[in-house]
Amino acid sequence: MCMDKWAAEEFGGAELGDGRLTNRLIKIASDFADKPTASIPGACSGWAETQAVYRFFDQASEKKQDLGWEDILTPHMDRTIVRMRQHPVVLCLQDTTELDFNGQSIEGLGPLSYEAQRGLYLHPTYVVTPDREPLGVIDAWLWAREFKDADGNRPGILESTRWIEGYERVTEAAVTMPGTRLVYVADREADILGLMQRAQALETPADWLVRSQHNRCLPAGGKLWAKVRAGEALGEIEFLLPARGGQAARLVRQRLFACRAELPNGQGGLLTVTCVIAQEIGAPKGVKPIEWRLATNREADDFEAVVTLIDWYRARWEIEIFFHVLKNGCRVEALQLGHIDKIELALAVYLVVAWRLAHLVRLGRTHPDLSACELFSEEEWKGAYILAEKTPPATPPNLREMIRHIAMLGGFLGRKCDGEPGVKTLWLGFARLRDFVRGVEHMRSIYAT
Repeated sequence: MCMDKWAAEEFGGAELGDGRLTNRLIKIASDFADKPTASIPGACSGWAETQAVYRFFDQASEKKQDLGWEDILTPHMDRTIVRMRQHPVVLCLQDTTELDFNGQSIEGLGPLSYEAQRGLYLHPTYVVTPDREPLGVIDAWLWAREFKDADGNRPGILESTRWIEGYERVTEAAVTMPGTRLVYVADREADILGLMQRAQALETPADWLVRSQHNRCLPAGGKLWAKVRAGEALGEIEFLLPARGGQAARLVRQRLFACRAELPNGQGGLLTVTCVIAQEIGAPKGVKPIEWRLATNREADDFEAVVTLIDWYRARWEIEIFFHVLKNGCRVEALQLGHIDKIELALAVYLVVAWRLAHLVRLGRTHPDLSACELFSEEEWKGAYILAEKTPPATPPNLREMIRHIAMLGGFLGRKCDGEPGVKTLWLGFARLRDFVRGVEHMRSIYAT
């Protein structure tokens, strides 16, 4: 797909108070997506274009259009809702990441995990299918922490609120698409009684599935996790745990337990949850066994239903990949825009650019036989072969082959033992490919005249 066409589809509906600003936003998104790893000057074609981008981000000022990141991201969120309606089940993944701008002169930043660090926090709702195909972003929180007062207390809204409000945004989307079941998926920080209370009060229009960190008390005495483990194991599963954090990929075997239980809801009543425990067996020596304790409103009456819940929780890793693309592929922590409001406008654009990169990688796995010409121009798919010093085929390759060719331009070796390429080799290879295509297009324009 032409980059300009893609940018128009994702940002063309932006209502920025001036049609020229919308056109400029489309141009910025197209340029950023074309060179996702480049700085703003590097993504632009000259100083005049660079100045135009900086003027656009100046519109965050109250003295100008007072644009917020929501104004930029809304058309993409609307497009994401349309994509969600095409699936019977979608997973709404939530998590928080720090964006570290320490050492830069940017007004409005706050402290991070360490009080001396400066930056801001991002908490998006990233939607994927159960097959892990990314559909886009439907909500986000962007904020800078306030500084602690003289007593060591931090003023401002409780940050745990973001999980509850995040669930509320998911439920608002759920009521607009009765043919699609939305499942809110989050890690241990979301194990909050207030979230369960809110879901119960709303009559749970969207399911929730969170990793537990609290071993809650049962009304008749005893603890929840002990009750689950006291039951008979439902069976065992095996899956390949991807390499992460310096640890090699390895095969994991887990034994599954599940139990439906009533818990005090903190308001004098009860709420019913299903607790699942996935306990690793036979972990390698010296490796901490992986154990997941999950809580959900959904019933899981048999082994297959519990396996589905485990698969949905494992899909939560997609938001970590999304953060990796945003920070290391798009290099958003290197932005130098002078004020947090401008940073937020740029982040709104890069959120969509990062989604596009992650989407391309996953499409190569979920729809490998799709023709490459559905997503790439003729110059791009032929250019991937030419850069590899190969003769382009007479007909376009399938998407899996195209993704692998691009990734090999970025350092992917493509050996049988290498599996499928990741996002890093894709964004590096795509940068090489786009430079080549632009060179060809420029050469054609010269000789055409």
